[in-house]
Amino acid sequence: MVSKLDLYRIFSQVAVSESFSKAAKTLYLTQPAVSQSIMQLEEELEMRLFNRTPKGVSLTREGKLLYDYVHSALNLIDSGEKKMQEFKTLRAGKIAIGVGDTISRYFLLPYLETFHNLYPDIKFKLVNGTTSELCRILKTGEIDVALCNFPIDDPKLKLIVCDEVQDTFVYGEKYHKMFSQPVTFEELVKWPLICLEQSSNSRRFMDDFMAERGIEMAPEFELGSHELLLDFAKINLGIACVTKEFSKNYLESGVLQEVQLMEPIPKRAIGICYLKSVPLSPASTKFVEIVVNKKVDYFLS
Repeated sequence: MVSKLDLYRIFSQVAVSESFSKAAKTLYLTQPAVSQSIMQLEEELEMRLFNRTPKGVSLTREGKLLYDYVHSALNLIDSGEKKMQEFKTLRAGKIAIGVGDTISRYFLLPYLETFHNLYPDIKFKLVNGTTSELCRILKTGEIDVALCNFPIDDPKLKLIVCDEVQDTFVYGEKYHKMFSQPVTFEELVKWPLICLEQSSNSRRFMDDFMAERGIEMAPEFELGSHELLLDFAKINLGIACVTKEFSKNYLESGVLQEVQLMEPIPKRAIGICYLKSVPLSPASTKFVEIVVNKKVDYFLS
């Protein structure tokens, strides 16, 4: 008797192969068995999932919707099975880590080095994305943990604060006289601003902070990377909103100066998140322990 899970595995393979015969070959089943399984699933759901043509099959609108859920569910199941194998030893396996460019460059690298020295047989896969993208990918099972900008409001995720960071505004040589004295936020936003894109968590944090004071930021430039913010400020294109800890080289060398504000910007956090409903593998657990316990000097200069 074919289980419901088997039906969905067959359904997923047919959707990918766009052919009953090709799916049967991949699954080591007969074509009639595959056809019968799809018919059974369609009968149970009381819905047609595939369009049949002489050249093959294609998903119906309902089938496409179902496939998105089935694909995510099967990924989670496969990830769970792989993690079960990793419980035996840390001498093999892989950790999939979601992280943005800036946190990867300025925060993550020393921890990767420490972990690799301790467990050289564990491989890493890094998946790049914004905080919202990484939270979504976590739920598909494609990554084990994510290093993100907080705050995050998602009851399905376990959140661990790793450190606090400070947002600040910086400027190049051209603006030195303009910012010789502390300024208010109302005065600051009158100048050309350089910010991250609105999809980033750090940008939303600053937008919300300003909105609480009745101020709207309207940047001249919205960029996709922290490094570009610094480079744009360096050539005097405006005042950049950056993370102070990730801008040390520019500030300590005097290439950029920090705007002195009348009111301080509250600190925010960066941290690790993962699904509450899915236990971490031993390798992922060890990695989280290394980061949380700060076993290295974590901010790179």
